[in-house]
Amino acid sequence: MRVRADVAVDLGTVNTLVWIAGRGLVLEEPSAIAIDSDTSGVVAVGQAADVLTDKEPRGIQVIHPLQDGVIADLDAAAAMLRGFLRRALSWSPLRARLLVCVPGGATYIERRSIIAAVQRFRADLVDGPGAAAAGAGLELSAGAGGFIVDVGGGTTEIGAVAGWRVVRAESLRVAGNAMDDAIVRRTREEIGLLISSRAARQLKVTLGLTGGDDGWAETVGIDAASRSPRVERVGGDLVAAAIDPLVVKMGAAVRDMVAEIPPGLAEDVVRGKIRLSGGGALLSGFAARIESAAGIGAVVAEDPLRCVVRGAAMMLDTDRASLLA
Repeated sequence: MRVRADVAVDLGTVNTLVWIAGRGLVLEEPSAIAIDSDTSGVVAVGQAADVLTDKEPRGIQVIHPLQDGVIADLDAAAAMLRGFLRRALSWSPLRARLLVCVPGGATYIERRSIIAAVQRFRADLVDGPGAAAAGAGLELSAGAGGFIVDVGGGTTEIGAVAGWRVVRAESLRVAGNAMDDAIVRRTREEIGLLISSRAARQLKVTLGLTGGDDGWAETVGIDAASRSPRVERVGGDLVAAAIDPLVVKMGAAVRDMVAEIPPGLAEDVVRGKIRLSGGGALLSGFAARIESAAGIGAVVAEDPLRCVVRGAAMMLDTDRASLLA
């Protein structure tokens, strides 16, 4: 009878994914927890908590414990993760061995905060760029390498890897959430409409950098002048203008890192192309922008939203303890 589980966790700013050896992906939920303001008890975690965001239910505080890829609320993060593991495992989560992915640029203090959040478990950390590269299909055996750009909610992880190890890495705190915020601001300034982050995210996904299929998308918000609900068609040019400066920053960071890769890694990177993962990789026009900035081909990885947890699971399967962060 098995008494413990090997568990890979992608503890992301927007979503948390849990992979259990032998079972595969068992949980994919928003990184959110709802707390009763009077009793401090946990009301809900994951999707059930996230749907309450921006709706201001009386007596309920919705917390997203991670900001920009790091833990901003340690107690909430620990409670959220316990809730996820309790749901994912059919036995006590205290018996689980965890491999938790962290941003490549995470500081010592940030890494210690993650360890503290999972202190009840046997936990190790692994750098996100290495896990994302493995999960994106780069062949890392026998010293082979590649280049990964993982655009999550809080951070964009940029890394060159070789033989399962990170060679260069940068954690750029410009990613999906910053794009959503930019769309919220632009919509308010240009058409006088107050929209939620959730609405901005949907506009981003639908329109991207190219305007999508129709060149516009419908959204609902509050009229800034009359304070009444309003339905509005938002043009693709508005969304593109809002997120373009952030994409320029990402492209510049990729270009700078490509210029710093060792000569011995250059052939692997060129032949393997830049692999794009994370939710941002799915934005229309994004791959072309990164390719243009770097001067190297860029391709979206298969199932980009799950590259990090899939790569971490591969590390568990091969028991690569020497790769832990």
